[in-house]
Amino acid sequence: MKIGIVGLGLIGGCLGLDFRALGYQVHGIARRPETCDQALSRRVVDSASTDTATLSACNVVFICTPIATIVPMVTELAMVLSPSTLITEVGSVKAAIVAEATRQWPLFVGGHPMSGKSEAGLGAAEPGIFRHRPYVITPLTQTQPAAIATLEKLVQQLGSRLYRCSPEAHDRAVAWISHLPVLVSANLIHAALQERDLEVLQLAQQLASSGFQDTSRVGGGNPELGLMMAQYNRDEVLRSLHRVEQGQGITLSANQKQAVIDTTHFPLMLITGGPGCGKTTVIQAIVQTFQEAGLTVGLAAPTGRAAQRMSQVSQESAKTIHRLLRYDPVRQGFLHGINQPLEAKDRALDCLIIDETS
Repeated sequence: MKIGIVGLGLIGGCLGLDFRALGYQVHGIARRPETCDQALSRRVVDSASTDTATLSACNVVFICTPIATIVPMVTELAMVLSPSTLITEVGSVKAAIVAEATRQWPLFVGGHPMSGKSEAGLGAAEPGIFRHRPYVITPLTQTQPAAIATLEKLVQQLGSRLYRCSPEAHDRAVAWISHLPVLVSANLIHAALQERDLEVLQLAQQLASSGFQDTSRVGGGNPELGLMMAQYNRDEVLRSLHRVEQGQGITLSANQKQAVIDTTHFPLMLITGGPGCGKTTVIQAIVQTFQEAGLTVGLAAPTGRAAQRMSQVSQESAKTIHRLLRYDPVRQGFLHGINQPLEAKDRALDCLIIDETS
C-alpha cells in the first residue's frame, strides 16, 4: 500500500515515521522544498515533493494541514487522485469539514488522532506517538464500509485505541477536553505575565512547578491552532463556555448571548469580575497577543464603567482595535459608534472580547 501525507509537520511527520516502520511506502507533500529535504534526511518519507500530483498512485492520503485548508486540499487532490483512493485527515474539528469533503470525495473519512506535543513542526516528530492513544474516526451514514475498514486497519496498526462517532458528537466532546482547555490555558499564561508587581512576577516564575506546568502546557503551543479551534468549532466552544460560566455563578443576559449567536462569526471571550480584579489588564494582554499575531479584535461592553474601560483599551491599542462595539439592550444587538448598526465588516473579526460587568 502506498500512503500519501499532505503536510509534513508534527502529526504528518509522526505518521510518516510509523507507517514506514510498518513497511508502507510513504510519499510526502510540503509547501517548502526545505521541509521536503528535511523529511527525506530524517527518513520520514520515501519521497517528498511540493506537487500534489506526485500522490496520484497512492491508495490512501492523510491530510495533515491546518483546519482551514483541509476542504480546499480535498478539492485539489480530487483532480489528481484515482477514484479508488481513500482520503482522510487529522483535524480537530469535524462538523465543518466532513460533510463538504465527502460531497467532493465520496471515499472520505474524517479522523482525529488525540495525540500531540507542545512542540510543533517536523523537527518534533517522533515514532510511537499514537500508541495507546485515542484515535477517533467520524464517518457519515453514506460513507462506504470499505473505506471505513481501510482506515480502521491503519489506525489499529498504529497501536491507537480506535473510536467511532458522528462529527457533531466529536466536536462537542473535544470542545470540553481540548478546545476550551487550550483557550483557558492560554489566557492564564498571558494573565499571569501581566502581574504588575515585578517582585511578585519574578517570585511566581521561580515558584511555578508541576501544577502550573500541567495547567498551562496546552496553552503554550501554536496560537494558530487555538484560533482555528475556536473559529471552526465556535458553537460547541460557546456552549461549553456558557456551561462553565453557569458553574461559576457568572451571568450573561439571554439577549447578549443571542446577539452574539445571531450577529457574530468569530471566537468569543467573556470577561467578568468585580472592581479591582484586574480585568482591564487581562483584556490588554489578550489584545496585545492578537496584535502580535496580526489579527483583529473587537471590544464590546454594556454602558457604564465597563464601556469606559473598553474605550480606554481601544484608545491605547488603536492599531489593532477594529471597532469598539456597544451592546444595546433595546435593540438587542451590538452597535458601533453612537447608533450605527453592526456592519458586515464587524462580523469578520478574529475575536470579540466582552466585558459583561457594567
